[in-house]
Amino acid sequence: MKQTVRVFWKIFFIGFAAFALLLLMIYMGVFGKLPSLSELENPTILQATEVYAADGTLMGKYFRDRGNRSNVDFRDISKHAINALVATEDERFYDHSGIDGKGVIRAVAFLGSKGGGSTITQQLALNMFSERARNPITRVIQKLKEWIIAIKLERNFTKQEILALYLNVVPFSDNMYGIRNASLTFFSKEPDRLNIEESAVLIGMVNGPTIFNPRRNPKSALMRRNHVITKMGENSFITEEEASKIKLKPIVLNYKRMDENTGLAPYFREVLRDDIKQWCKNNTNPATGDPYDIYKDGLRIYTTINPRMQIYAEEAVAKHMPVLQKALNAQNSIKKGKVWEGRNGILETAMKNTDRWKNGQEDGMTDAELRASFKQKVPMKVFAWNSRRQKDTVMTPMDSIKYHRQMLQTSFMVMDPVTGEVKAWVGGIDFKTYKFDHVNLNTKRQVGSAIKPFLYCQAIEEAGFTPETPVENVVQNFPGFGLVPAKGECKGNTVSMASALTYSMNCATAYIMKQIGPKRFVEFLNNINIKSKMDPYPSISLGAVDLSMFEMLYGYTMFANHGFSTKPTYITRIEDRNGNVLESFQTKMNQVISESSAYTTTKMLGGPVEIGTAAGLRARLGAAEMAGKTGTTNDNADAWFIGFTPQLLGGTWIGADDRFIRLESGLGYGGQAARPIWETFFQKVYADKTLGIDKDARFAQPEQMREEALYDYMNIIDQTPPPGAEGEDQGNGAADQYMMEPDTNNVPVDSELDEEEQKVLKEANQKKDEKKNGKNPTTPPQEEKKKGLLRKIFGGKKDKEKDNEY
Repeated sequence: MKQTVRVFWKIFFIGFAAFALLLLMIYMGVFGKLPSLSELENPTILQATEVYAADGTLMGKYFRDRGNRSNVDFRDISKHAINALVATEDERFYDHSGIDGKGVIRAVAFLGSKGGGSTITQQLALNMFSERARNPITRVIQKLKEWIIAIKLERNFTKQEILALYLNVVPFSDNMYGIRNASLTFFSKEPDRLNIEESAVLIGMVNGPTIFNPRRNPKSALMRRNHVITKMGENSFITEEEASKIKLKPIVLNYKRMDENTGLAPYFREVLRDDIKQWCKNNTNPATGDPYDIYKDGLRIYTTINPRMQIYAEEAVAKHMPVLQKALNAQNSIKKGKVWEGRNGILETAMKNTDRWKNGQEDGMTDAELRASFKQKVPMKVFAWNSRRQKDTVMTPMDSIKYHRQMLQTSFMVMDPVTGEVKAWVGGIDFKTYKFDHVNLNTKRQVGSAIKPFLYCQAIEEAGFTPETPVENVVQNFPGFGLVPAKGECKGNTVSMASALTYSMNCATAYIMKQIGPKRFVEFLNNINIKSKMDPYPSISLGAVDLSMFEMLYGYTMFANHGFSTKPTYITRIEDRNGNVLESFQTKMNQVISESSAYTTTKMLGGPVEIGTAAGLRARLGAAEMAGKTGTTNDNADAWFIGFTPQLLGGTWIGADDRFIRLESGLGYGGQAARPIWETFFQKVYADKTLGIDKDARFAQPEQMREEALYDYMNIIDQTPPPGAEGEDQGNGAADQYMMEPDTNNVPVDSELDEEEQKVLKEANQKKDEKKNGKNPTTPPQEEKKKGLLRKIFGGKKDKEKDNEY
């Protein structure tokens, strides 16, 4: 044997041995641990948590960066996508065992100019690495790792499973990962419904997600799509005739990018995100031993949201809010900017919280320079009530702050009062611009007369009141607090309790509050699961207390649910990425009032929607029975309407985030500002027969009341709204207003004051005038004695038994 031949074989065997040793060292983990069989079976690929509606509709996802993935099984992927992938990326996929020898030789011989040597299985193996190695030496090591992993994949998975795994992890355009995300984003359809040309478009992106993006580079994408179709024809997945016809078609997209700002119920999903994060902290993933991660563990959250109702709720908001905004913008206080006079502190804080201010500080700008920049007009996009919810304009950044803060906001929530399932949730007018949610427990606004049904119900439940019980419609004096209500006209007559609730009479309500007592009322509210901190002021009977929409509806459930308070719930179950149920959620309810009290209050609440503050609502909707209550706060800062049928309970609120921005016209009270959203929603729901909401449904009468002589409450209600009923500028005052001195200008006309009482009254009036004029008031002597006389004056003449109550 010649020397050169011996040298050749020596080098060959040494090289072969070195290569084998290198492979063994890689396999042993010398250059980094290889994934185990269990890891190959359950690859630790970042996977987004998905949120589903009640009917299985995908509402949205929680993900970060490369975590936007959604896995699908092979059977849920179109055969055209599978064929396009094999034809384009790995023609001999079904013939090799992970490594294609011919492909490797071709890649080496032509230096990759006629295609690479990586198989689909190798590409899948590469995706298991966090990133592609850049250094030539480490890239060789990584390539060998790919080969080993590819062989292990081929030995432990079927060809179909490998194809599904690959299509679940491969990146597409616009930072989309996985064919399901890409299919939903570019064509708004599940991947099993993709046709040939759509499949070719998506598979064409695999080699160059940016270059072949059909939205940004349509010409390049079309050429790439046609190349894929050609390869499908060459490999007999379609005929040459089919290929020729398809290549003549344009690319037709139905692009809908799903992110936190889009998709169904974005406000709801953001509230849900916080709940799921907390759940993750309290629950451990058995696969890792660590708490679940909402952004990478691929959880599936199933909710109670009804997609059709959610859409109807958003449409109702979009229909009515522009009308109110137009009315607000027409007010002189808004047009001429008077509303911002004396509000420099608010504007200063808002300015410093902007990204523009923070970025300017990072760039080294002084405060004076930054303030000056906020007065210079610049092009910008601002929120607008149009189809895009934005418009291009030119204005100063300071004017932009004012413009956006002058937008009226809303909250609207709908639930089943019996099961507690939340059906629709709208937390504001536009999530992209306004992230603050106005529904959840942490967002509270003054509720106005919407709180009155609770007081009236307590009077029925604990004090033996009935709808026909006469109540005094006169200003009430609460010793230590003063007169309630503090303003507003009262007729001074006696009315039925049903009339008082129908027309939302503040004076009559104060009379009922006097019989119940503020402390007992707060205890009652806590008992029906309204847990916000409330001081026992008489004013809370008129709604001078901040509560959330969520807890208000929680409280109202007892009326439609036969005395049972039902907690609003919006999660049914949580599953892991493999469909295993991790936790199920049940309805929580407890009985807080009797069934008869609930039914009686419900029937009384039919008054407002018949002839009261929401007159004609039931008739316009054509419902057999309906109940509801409006609410309006001082100067129309807040407008509420909460209404329910036997099957649905809904509440809506209208107001600006800054309470000094408010509607000055008659549109500002609850019956006009808030009620239309509720009404529009129910019009749509009743018209959609697939929802099963029955117009003819009636509130179930309790068995124990069947034999009683029940009143037609409409017959005991005055047909003419009296002065003092809720309406324009008929608010409820502020909670602390009732901690001030009594209003000495409202002495009962039948009071007969002796000389000493007249003297005390004169001094009290003098003290009040001095305060009003900014002077330090004098302190009359014998203060305690005079306070007692003032109480006597404003309480009128009482017998000793009544005096003892005070």
